[in-house]
Amino acid sequence: MFNELFGLGFLLIHFSLVMISYKLFGKLGLFVWIGVASVLANIQVLQGVQLLSLQATLGNTLYGSIFLATDILVEKYGKKSAQTSVYIGFFSIIVFMITMNLALFFIPLNDEFALMVHDAFKLIFGFSFRIVLGSLVAYFVSQSIDIKLYSWIRSKFPSDHMLWLRNNASTLISQWIDTAIFVIIAFYGTSYSLIQIMITTYVLKAIIALLDTPFVYLAKRITPGVLTE
Repeated sequence: MFNELFGLGFLLIHFSLVMISYKLFGKLGLFVWIGVASVLANIQVLQGVQLLSLQATLGNTLYGSIFLATDILVEKYGKKSAQTSVYIGFFSIIVFMITMNLALFFIPLNDEFALMVHDAFKLIFGFSFRIVLGSLVAYFVSQSIDIKLYSWIRSKFPSDHMLWLRNNASTLISQWIDTAIFVIIAFYGTSYSLIQIMITTYVLKAIIALLDTPFVYLAKRITPGVLTE
């Protein structure tokens, strides 16, 4: 039960940090959050935990906060700004992958601490090619679809009373696409059950997506960018 309660707090902290970033820096704050969260999610994804009797990774909560940020961007600044944030996140992941993998080629100092750190770097940042590719493709495709779906639903149901619909429908659909793309690229042909991984991963992503709705409503009431005026 500890993981579930702590995980809920972990999620709420991330969503609250998105709001703080938006309040302080406006649209720029959301861009920065998406870049930072994209990198951190790809580190946290390596730690497995059990939540609601399901095996999960920590990266899911940060990844969910990216969808929250892009939905706010579409809602308040339009599709073009939101798509720019996808490019920022995608570029951030590529820079992170390249720089950390290049760092592994250095020969460390021949002392116990330096060798221990080097081994830890290899364990954490030496991602397999398929996992890296799956992460990049899934991120770019799902985020782009989320933005297009949100914009389309908003054009059909522009009222603020229907904000919950465009927020949840776009995110739930795009998160399923994200899950399917990543799992197929990363695990196809292995001994893992693709369907089982997809279902368990998506259930948690769907719960996270539903919990971000109050924060989208809150963002509508926020006067953004108090430190950028």
